Amino acid sequence: MSRPMPRPVLDASAVLALLQEEPGADEVEEMLDGALMSCVNLSEVLQKAAQHGADIEGLEYDLEALGVEFRPFDVTAATGTAALWSAGSGLSLGDRACLALAQAEGAVATTTERRWLNADHPVPVRLLR
Repeated sequence: MSRPMPRPVLDASAVLALLQEEPGADEVEEMLDGALMSCVNLSEVLQKAAQHGADIEGLEYDLEALGVEFRPFDVTAATGTAALWSAGSGLSLGDRACLALAQAEGAVATTTERRWLNADHPVPVRLLR
C-alpha cells in the first residue's frame, strides 16, 4: 500500500512561476487543488505581480477557486517562522513562513528558489526547477 503524497505548501516563487508561465508552471498547476499557502506568501505574490504590471484584483479568489487554501499568519505561525531563522541562511520572512507552514502541516514546501538547497530544513522541500 502506498502512502499518500503530503500536501504541497506553495512558496510565492512557485505561484509566480505559474502566473508568469516560467519553467515549473505546469508542475504548480497540477498541485493547486489542495495546496496550502501562507498569507505572507500571498502578500508577496500580490506585490510582485503588481510590480510587474499584472492585474491582481481578485487574484486570491482565483487561486482559491483552483483549490489553494490560504492560512493566516497568526501568533503560532509567527513563532514557528521565527524559530526557523538562522544567521547566514539567507531565508527571507516569506521563505520561512512557507517552511513553518509545511512543518506545522506535515507537508512539503514547494519553491523555485535554489538557495533553499543551501540551508537546513525541518521539512521536505520540492525544488521545481
